[in-house]
Amino acid sequence: MNDSDKYLINAAITADGVVERSDVVGAIFGQTEGLLGEELDLRDLQQSSKTGRIDVDIDSQNGQSYGTVTIASSLDRVQTALLAAALETITRVGPCGARVEITEIKDVREAKREQVIARAKELLSESFDESVMSSAEIREEVKDGVRAESIEEYHGVPAGPRVEHSDAIIIVEGRADVMRLLQFGIKNALAVEGTNIPEPVAHLTTERTTTTFFDNDRGGNLILKELEQTGSVDYVASAPAGKSVENLDREEAFAALRNKVPQEQFSLPESTEAIEHKDSKASESVGVHRPLSRHEQFKNSETTTSDTETNLHLERNNSLTESVPQATPVETVVNSDALSTDSEDTTTVPPSVGEPASLASQVKAVIESQEESLRLLDQDYRAFTEERVSDVDPSIINSGEPAHVVILGTTVTQPWVDVAAAAGVETVIGTATAEYVKMPVKPRIRTADELIWFR
Repeated sequence: MNDSDKYLINAAITADGVVERSDVVGAIFGQTEGLLGEELDLRDLQQSSKTGRIDVDIDSQNGQSYGTVTIASSLDRVQTALLAAALETITRVGPCGARVEITEIKDVREAKREQVIARAKELLSESFDESVMSSAEIREEVKDGVRAESIEEYHGVPAGPRVEHSDAIIIVEGRADVMRLLQFGIKNALAVEGTNIPEPVAHLTTERTTTTFFDNDRGGNLILKELEQTGSVDYVASAPAGKSVENLDREEAFAALRNKVPQEQFSLPESTEAIEHKDSKASESVGVHRPLSRHEQFKNSETTTSDTETNLHLERNNSLTESVPQATPVETVVNSDALSTDSEDTTTVPPSVGEPASLASQVKAVIESQEESLRLLDQDYRAFTEERVSDVDPSIINSGEPAHVVILGTTVTQPWVDVAAAAGVETVIGTATAEYVKMPVKPRIRTADELIWFR
């Protein structure tokens, strides 16, 4: 069949005897010759390619022959119908009587149309996006592309272009979160990329109004906890449960930021606070509390001097009364002189290594020694090691018997904190505290002034 063919003439042929394909073709040419005039002579039509070759498929059974004849035509409909009707005039094939019946004249173009329509449906469903963007959406799409390209770096971490000059910053987890917020026009986001908060980021949070915007999962809670210890957090916002910041749409992101809460009103889930809560209860039994974050220290600095002195006085009394039995009221004591003597002996004779004593008296002994010494206490506040600070390395804490409390006659610096944390020490007490790059959950860092006072 040629590409120019328009119709297919299909006919059924029956012969009363055994005939072959060549017999059928010869009968068609011979018995239609001159029937329709010279213009529709089948031989001439084939030579001018107005008809195709004659396809015959024939088979013989029980002395009878049955088959089909197919002729392709590029003539018009009238001429094709005349040619088809001429085929039905054939009465013999070879020596046998025969009958030809036209079964169908098929429009090839219709078949092609059906094929084209079927394929067009497939292309329509697979190759075109059914959504139609409005003009506003097209503008936003272009703006979002420009915003995404403007992501920068702040000391090696991904950041929006306004981080360095903005009065407020938003801390997120990763680069994808920064890019997502940039798409919404938020240009002051900064990524920490993990729980190891970079020092420049931690320092920046102490200088700016800081909002954290993390995923509402364990990873986000751990990063928040780390940032509270190494930096300063003012407000806390979280992604909706089951979603991450990088997958939020515009409405969800702005709703989460609008619903942020002050850091002091936010509490971590039990799964991340259970250990800290347990340690806090144990420490409170000896009058020691968890270290304040920089944000909390800033808030507490705004309280009056009288309130601070009252709180310190209460803490000192608690630490002493929990280790020393309560004295009998003066009105009920018969021999007050004896009690006065006992009291003087307690304050003037400092505890030595190996003697049981209260935590406050152990601290006082180290401070009043006028030497920069180190004293390690067990859980009963019994000292088992005492050395000069200048003669030992901080690693002495982790080299022998486990220490419960470390008392230093000097400032508690970062090396002492790191070694104490590795050794599992509960509390480190010194004459002063330093600026720490990283503050662990344990040990608790206290100063001597919080536990003792001098008359």
